[in-house]
Amino acid sequence: MSSRLIGVGVGPGDPELVTVKGVNALRAADVVVVPVMDSGERGRAEATVLHYVSEEKVVRVVFALNERTDRARREAAWDAAGERVAGLLRERGHVAFATIGDPNVYSTFTYLAQTVAESVPGTVVETVPGITAMQDLAARSGAVLTEGTEPLTLVPVTAGAAVLKEALAGPGTVVAYKFGRRAGEVAEALRESGRLGDAVWGSALGLPEEFVRPAAELDGSPLPYLSTLIAPPRRDGGRGGKL
Repeated sequence: MSSRLIGVGVGPGDPELVTVKGVNALRAADVVVVPVMDSGERGRAEATVLHYVSEEKVVRVVFALNERTDRARREAAWDAAGERVAGLLRERGHVAFATIGDPNVYSTFTYLAQTVAESVPGTVVETVPGITAMQDLAARSGAVLTEGTEPLTLVPVTAGAAVLKEALAGPGTVVAYKFGRRAGEVAEALRESGRLGDAVWGSALGLPEEFVRPAAELDGSPLPYLSTLIAPPRRDGGRGGKL
């Protein structure tokens, strides 16, 4: 029987936001891998997973989740993580990989699946979608992501503030991920684009330390790395004005 690797999106942190299909996938797997930056860390994905499977079933695998400057170190870490998961597949056959958000949106699972496919030929790779941080933040803040014909642009601010400014100059809602360390630049970009008043940001969604605030309160102080921003466009014309 072919080995099976399934990436399961477990949402932004609130265990109640894991889908029924996601829970079933986690429980059906022989082992559930969770990515961490340090072997002693209990990350957000693991904390969510433990609401649905026993601790004995969970295996932490260290990834260079925040390594952006040293490509050699990053590649070596990915290779080591991939080989660890490949070994689990050879031993157990059915492995689930839990990732916060969705496994196809800026997820470590993408790199893992590529590595494992080379190491264990014939492995069946599948994904179960998860609720994203932008969806959760929209629900918690009351922000509307899109109306009518509006586009939706998602940018990681780790790519630089210029990418965000370019998006804000365009139409539709702009969502920014991982902007916490550039909070000052983000606030300035929102002011320059005239979008500050309606924008909201959030972090640790669904967790005890959750923050959901108007972007107008940003003062330039660094925020948690995984902070999310929603900047809607100006919506004039009343109900259905964007149709």
